[in-house]
Amino acid sequence: MKISTKGRYALRMLIDLAEHSDCGYIALKDIAKRQGISKKYLEQIIPIFNKTDILKTNRGSQGGYMLSKSPDTYTVGDILRLTEGNLAPVTCLENNPVECERSLECATLPIWQGLYKVVNEYLDSITLQDILDMQKERFVNNYMI
Repeated sequence: MKISTKGRYALRMLIDLAEHSDCGYIALKDIAKRQGISKKYLEQIIPIFNKTDILKTNRGSQGGYMLSKSPDTYTVGDILRLTEGNLAPVTCLENNPVECERSLECATLPIWQGLYKVVNEYLDSITLQDILDMQKERFVNNYMI
């Protein structure tokens, strides 16, 4: 499994919104500048989230985007499943139950199921707030005089 640029940038965009949640609505140009991502690329990501309750949108001169809920309610797994689709490491696990004709005698299926379970549990255990907390701790521990 490889996470695409779209997935990585979407996660960075939402982390940026979480980090600046006390600033109200944030313009895409501001996120783009801080994250080093083109505004055009972010404009392609926004429609993915418009179909969900992840973002609030405000149009006009003071317009922009903000998270609709607290950063501790968004998991990395949820975000990546929206941008990447299924996080299955092999095609046969994309459907539940497994529809592969070889699934009953497949020696490797349990390996892929285990990997899939571990990946999902790990990504679902990390929230945007966790990422902010880890980042804050990393910078606090790097203090030098």
